[in-house]
Amino acid sequence: MNTVRRIRRRLLPLLLAAPLVAAAACSGSSGSGGGDEHVTLTYAIWDQAQAAAMKQIIQEFHGTHPNIDVQVQVTPWESYWTKLQTSVTAGTGPDLFWMTMVYAKYYASGGGIAPLDDQIKKSKLDLGAYVPAVTEAYTFGGKVYGVPKDVNGFGLCYNKTLFDAAKVKHPDDSWTWDDVVAAAQKLTNPQKGVYGFVAPEADELSWYLTVPQVGGQVISPDGTSSGYDKEATIKGIQFWTDMITKYHVSPTLQQTTDTDPLAMLTSGKVAMRYCGSWEPEEIAAVPYGKANIAIAPLPAGPDGNRNYYSNGLANSLSAKTKHPDQAWEFLQFLGSDRAAEIQAKTGTVIPAYQGHADAYAKAMPEFDLQVFVDHLKYAQPFPASTDTAAWRDAATKQFADAWTGKAPVADVSRRVAETMNRALAKEKK
Repeated sequence: MNTVRRIRRRLLPLLLAAPLVAAAACSGSSGSGGGDEHVTLTYAIWDQAQAAAMKQIIQEFHGTHPNIDVQVQVTPWESYWTKLQTSVTAGTGPDLFWMTMVYAKYYASGGGIAPLDDQIKKSKLDLGAYVPAVTEAYTFGGKVYGVPKDVNGFGLCYNKTLFDAAKVKHPDDSWTWDDVVAAAQKLTNPQKGVYGFVAPEADELSWYLTVPQVGGQVISPDGTSSGYDKEATIKGIQFWTDMITKYHVSPTLQQTTDTDPLAMLTSGKVAMRYCGSWEPEEIAAVPYGKANIAIAPLPAGPDGNRNYYSNGLANSLSAKTKHPDQAWEFLQFLGSDRAAEIQAKTGTVIPAYQGHADAYAKAMPEFDLQVFVDHLKYAQPFPASTDTAAWRDAATKQFADAWTGKAPVADVSRRVAETMNRALAKEKK
């Protein structure tokens, strides 16, 4: 998305009962938005690590558009969607903002984001320049609701120093789940407070990476029914809970709630963690992490399948911006080859604009970022429906029983499927 940055994220309620059709005003902007008028646009994002790149993009844009100022609003993921929903409903929302596949259809159908087809037809913006799967994810009813920004790859981050101390072979592209379990058992050292693996209860950075590897599915291809009650899906989730309740090689749910699992990795408390392509910069910001963490390919499923669910972000335009012409000018630049180049060279994301993956891979020589790029060919569409939050948030809450060992994964998965199917049925009405 994402696409999601911190592994402890929990989806917050989107105030679903409130209508998305907003009043006329939009935050931070003034005036009518004509020709040479000096205006200020607001641009909402959730990742502080990308703020520097966004500000560089804005600076270059302002150089050719001196009458348009852009203010970046950074809101942490944990409160981003609640704040956005509230402001859009009140008519005080940002002019442009990051959108994820998870909520795109919700905001598009509710009138929160504007269709861009008319502007695209009149411009030089080429949708063929982007990763097709990301463009398709923001197209509903034949209309485009976002300009692709980035796409997510995944890998296995590991502590090479802990591996060497335990005389465990470093992971490579031959690894499967069994190799992860075997290594985690050797690396776990209760006396030193070190775990071999961390198994968070966080879908995008846990079971969304393993369920597709065994042929499972979170949602049916037509988006009308849950796949959580399928045996293959249950198997993909069981991999994670076994790390805690069976093998005892991972911190507990309570521990990963109290302490960010990425911080556990970068402080030497866990030896392995599945990680996303947006995270190396945060790892490198911690001296211990920069010196000791390496990146290997995402382990395959038992039969060698490497598929995974991938999110990808887009930049969307508020349907209620008071400056649609200026906002569209900036949106075009956000989706430009130059903006993609700026993002790629920071190593923060893999741009959805094709042709910049190599620049991303070379951005941080201390890490093998090519691992993330190579994994993109296994990406599957991110699970989403019109009202994804109605069932995704419920799933996160219910699976806590499986992560704590209070109930078998199969039982919880079937309960999650029932809840999800009820939510999906409401979408049809």
